[in-house]
Amino acid sequence: MPQPPHVSKLPIPPEAELDADLRRYFDVCRERLGLLPNVLSALSLKPARLRNFINSYNTIMLGKDSRLSALEREMIAVVVSSHNRCYYCLVAHGQAVRELSGDPELGEMLVMNYRIARLPPRQRAMLDFAWKLTASPGEVGDADRATLRRAGFSSGDIYDLCEIVGLFNLSNRMAMGLDMMPNREYHAMNRQPARRVRGKPPAARKPRQGRR
Repeated sequence: MPQPPHVSKLPIPPEAELDADLRRYFDVCRERLGLLPNVLSALSLKPARLRNFINSYNTIMLGKDSRLSALEREMIAVVVSSHNRCYYCLVAHGQAVRELSGDPELGEMLVMNYRIARLPPRQRAMLDFAWKLTASPGEVGDADRATLRRAGFSSGDIYDLCEIVGLFNLSNRMAMGLDMMPNREYHAMNRQPARRVRGKPPAARKPRQGRR
């Protein structure tokens, strides 16, 4: 059974009526990703807000000034979205985890229940913190930050982790409030494990610019 056919339950302005900078950005996304992420179309109802979203997303998720890997950032996005049961972000960022890790099972485990995945202690601590900050933010305290530090996270890493959690709690609520539907192409992407060289794990892949 296919997902509902709409992109958003609010009106989407014709792309031809958008300012030139947004049309160019949409073209770049299509060129690099092979599709235009539906979130961009949905948020184009308010172009100034869309620009803010693009800048924030690209800085937080694709910026070079963070020690968190692209895969770790996407893992955080999926775990936050799993708690919030955000269909759009689970589909879109679950696909990103599959692509970056080369491991389709990891993507599914994070979507369903990250605790069953056999993760390194660093990533388990990271995702435990992301879940708690989403589910019970008032209960986060010094002990939680100390746990992250023991796992090897610096002050800058903790800042970045909190920022990603905040971004996706906002994004989840926007997606759910507007009833956004993800691009259907995501469902079939990266469903086969990456090919391995004997004795070596699959290499993490580089993120594609403009992922949503």
